[in-house]
Amino acid sequence: MIKEGITIKAPFWNEPVKVEKVEEIGDYLRIIGSKIHSKSYIDQLIKREDTDKVEIIRSGMDFSANSEEVFFTLEATRFKYASLFDPLLAMNVSKIDPLPFQIEAVYGYVLKQPHIRFLIADDPGAGKTIMAGLILKELKLRNLAKRVLIVVPGHLKDQWRRELKEKFDEKFVVLDRNTFNAHYGENPWEKNDQVITSIDFAKQEEILASLSSVHWDLVVVDEAHKMSAYKYGIKITRTQRYKLGEVLSRTSNHLVFLTATPHKGDPENFRLFLDLLMPGFFSSPEMVEESLKNRDNPLFIRRLKEDLKDFEGRPIFTRRFPKTIKFLLSEEEKDLYNEVSRYVIEQYNKALQSDKKRNVAFALVILQRRMASSTYALLKSLERRKDRLEKILNGEEKQKEIFVDYEEIDDLEEKERWKKEEEWESVTVAKDPEELKREIRTLETLIEKAKAVIEREHEVKLRELKAAIEEGFRKIKEMNGNPKILIFTESKDTLEYLVKKISAWGYKVNFIHGGMNIDERINAEKVFRDETDVMVATEAAGEGINLQFCHIMINYDIPWNPNRLEQRIGRIHRYGQQKDVYIFNLVAEDTREGKILAKLFDKLEEIRNKLGSDRVFDVIGEVFESKNLYQLILDAVTNAKKLDEILKELDIEPDEEYVAKIKEALGESLATRFIDYTRIKEMAERAREYRLIPEYVEEFF
Repeated sequence: MIKEGITIKAPFWNEPVKVEKVEEIGDYLRIIGSKIHSKSYIDQLIKREDTDKVEIIRSGMDFSANSEEVFFTLEATRFKYASLFDPLLAMNVSKIDPLPFQIEAVYGYVLKQPHIRFLIADDPGAGKTIMAGLILKELKLRNLAKRVLIVVPGHLKDQWRRELKEKFDEKFVVLDRNTFNAHYGENPWEKNDQVITSIDFAKQEEILASLSSVHWDLVVVDEAHKMSAYKYGIKITRTQRYKLGEVLSRTSNHLVFLTATPHKGDPENFRLFLDLLMPGFFSSPEMVEESLKNRDNPLFIRRLKEDLKDFEGRPIFTRRFPKTIKFLLSEEEKDLYNEVSRYVIEQYNKALQSDKKRNVAFALVILQRRMASSTYALLKSLERRKDRLEKILNGEEKQKEIFVDYEEIDDLEEKERWKKEEEWESVTVAKDPEELKREIRTLETLIEKAKAVIEREHEVKLRELKAAIEEGFRKIKEMNGNPKILIFTESKDTLEYLVKKISAWGYKVNFIHGGMNIDERINAEKVFRDETDVMVATEAAGEGINLQFCHIMINYDIPWNPNRLEQRIGRIHRYGQQKDVYIFNLVAEDTREGKILAKLFDKLEEIRNKLGSDRVFDVIGEVFESKNLYQLILDAVTNAKKLDEILKELDIEPDEEYVAKIKEALGESLATRFIDYTRIKEMAERAREYRLIPEYVEEFF
């Protein structure tokens, strides 16, 4: 039966027709309506006997039917069209409470583009994962994305998987070497629709080959600035990571880059980086600079910490106050330090004459780093080294050939990095059994001295830690804060040692390290929040663990890659932190590496005062432009350069020109200073008004 509201098709129309009105006129029916595709209007008489040629495609609502069925049909139709009426659908179906600047970036910039190729370059801690999740969810809800790839630094894979599952109910498979090998003879990229992988795994030649034959609807790259290329004269040098970027750009429909440090002060480097998003969009660095001046760059958005506010107009980030606690080693520690340094320099000089220079340098630097961490960590490292060398001497073990890629080591998951470092502990330049025996005897002497320092409790750093913890709890009391203190170390051995000591001082203590899986880390986070006073953590807690309920942090040892400092601080100084944050940095100023770190912190403080902002810690690498801090420390501990020369390199004069450069490195010229909070608030309120009420949804399903 032909009636109003149904869709029909018949031989006398070339496309389906939506019926708006039906009139009976004698032996005829008058059909008034519109064609579905062309939208053209029809008003036609058809004979009653021709109605059997009419096929009903979609019937309208029959209100005389069972009332429950009518209700379900109405609700199902409402859900079907929800996305058309709810402009912020992903936001309303996810477990998040997005901030104005996040809504503006996703809905005001990214999703407005029919073909998304965009860089979100907000300051650290601004919730770029949330923004990426919203983009992903919106595209999926609107059937614009099915196959999604997320490329991140190795140590952030679990964090991304956890956040996407918890906040957006999106399940991702982590693809690494093990899962790749398990899919022998097939392409694992094709087997899964939602994949997370690490940038340094994906960049490998054979992996890149398999990746380049697969298409993705959406690719998200975190820490995207790592995909860099450089121009020297007319020659462009592309890193392996940049080549990965070229493959992803070619094989993806929508592409989103995330980074907090997009511009390294090199306009051509920045242009080449943007070239990955939209090849050829900017033909010269001058065009990029001009678009920045005119504020009309359609490829990216960057907002600075001090400009970010919540819906009430309150700043999102509290202040932070770093304090360097300098101390001198005891006589026994100084003696041990000198002996270890002598051994390191002697071995390094021997390595200079062999082809193992880089390997030995790295192995010896591990010793020096362990000593900078704690005497206990040094002792454990020396014992493992002695044990391995004895096995080599007795023929129980062969010395492995090990190759160094500093960049790759730094991006490995902590557990993997420790495994690699333990392998390096056995690298030696001894050419024959006699040399090996002499080295083992040296190690025995060092082990005895380290044991003596620990047994007599002559570690000054440990006393300084106890005083810093007491000062931290005093500060918490003054501020009426949460009585929690977070302590960072680089070494698992130091972590175990500190947990034992702090517990003996009468504090409740727990820990997080890279040997724990993500569930164990999440549980440790809860235990710290609800039960313990102090948490001791390795870098693993700098990755994906959010501790905003704590606002005092002590760096028991300072990472030699200073960019990791910001990662650590970012665990407590982030959205949700209600108090000012205090950071205590412990530095032995009478050691080579300690002198460099002390100088570094003094200079940072000086630059911070001139800049009028603590954001200087966000870009330490860029602050000391063209200075590889890790290499400077390496040169100091191996005596490759005189200490005075190295300190002179760090003795920067922060004049107006230099401060302008820092502002450039901080991305101030890229930043969008104005955020229309009124418009975003209206948008969010309208979305709340239009959205499907959760109780209705629950009842229906």
